[in-house]
Amino acid sequence: MVDWDLAVSTAATLTGGGPRVSVTEAADVVLELRRLTDVAEEHVAAYTGLSAQVDHPPVQVVDRTDWVRSNVEGLQLVMDPVIEKLQAASASKPQTFGPVSGAMGTAVKTVGSKATGLQVGTILGFFSSKVLGQYEVFSGAPGRLLLVAPNVVEVERKLGVDPTDFRLWVCLHEVTHRTQFTAVPWLRDHFLSEVNAFVDATDLDPEALADRVRNGISALADAVRNPDSKASVLDLVQTPAQRAVVDRLTALMTLVEGHAEFVMDGVGPDVVPTVEGIRARFNARRAARNPIEKLVRRLLGIEVKMRQYAEGRRFVAAVVEKVGMNGFNQIWTSAGTLPLASEINDPDAWVARVHGATAATN
Repeated sequence: MVDWDLAVSTAATLTGGGPRVSVTEAADVVLELRRLTDVAEEHVAAYTGLSAQVDHPPVQVVDRTDWVRSNVEGLQLVMDPVIEKLQAASASKPQTFGPVSGAMGTAVKTVGSKATGLQVGTILGFFSSKVLGQYEVFSGAPGRLLLVAPNVVEVERKLGVDPTDFRLWVCLHEVTHRTQFTAVPWLRDHFLSEVNAFVDATDLDPEALADRVRNGISALADAVRNPDSKASVLDLVQTPAQRAVVDRLTALMTLVEGHAEFVMDGVGPDVVPTVEGIRARFNARRAARNPIEKLVRRLLGIEVKMRQYAEGRRFVAAVVEKVGMNGFNQIWTSAGTLPLASEINDPDAWVARVHGATAATN
């Protein structure tokens, strides 16, 4: 149903190779990112009180195409169960005009898989030139840290900032994600179980899907008209059961993204001399995107992720102010101590639930 090879080649064609650098410059960037990852790990552990409880692979410094390949591997792991369900549902449905078989059936499947491969490749191509780093959890326990060297270099040049300072600042954010999943080993299994719950809640009935698409069209139209809309392409196909899973996943991702933002800004002033200028220029660049790109980012759900950074950071900051870093770290005790969706914008409610009402009022 998806031509994954075509998805990779399409993304590689669309994204380009990145900024021009010499062989020596490229090698120096890779070496420095690896070194700064180790530096960042020490700072993150000291600031958060968290350290890896399981072994993890070394950071992988990749180009855009390697990032695409890694994410295609992850997508396959998520999509294969959905495809199996779809194929089983199709096989059980009566064929009004008889089954499409033989050469014709093969042609239909080939065309469909290539069209989907092109679509997936187009989306990955867009992302591959934007992502600075990623903690990839799907490929195996406990996950692996990827840093996209061309994008780091491109952004630091566009911002006109000190390269070493910017690279360490990026590493602080991404290493915090690795620390979250290696210091809290159950977190990856919990995240994957929620993803599996989303897959299990998939309703492949064609009539139900058509209804959701019709309802989703109005949501997307609202996203075009309303800059504050939170609608995305995912809204087209979610079932009610899936929306409940998405609420839990959104709360989790808002926590981990906000925690990373809080840590990078907390550590930054002590170890990144030009951090204030970097943050100001980085935020200004985010705000200055052209209208078409802003629309694409909203429809793909990227703007929701940007809001997660801000909302999550406020949540973490408020909890740490109330109960300190050790008190905040109770959040990693179990799935039951993770924040509910309603608590992200009401940190006192989380503090009261986990630490008691007295702590919330102090």
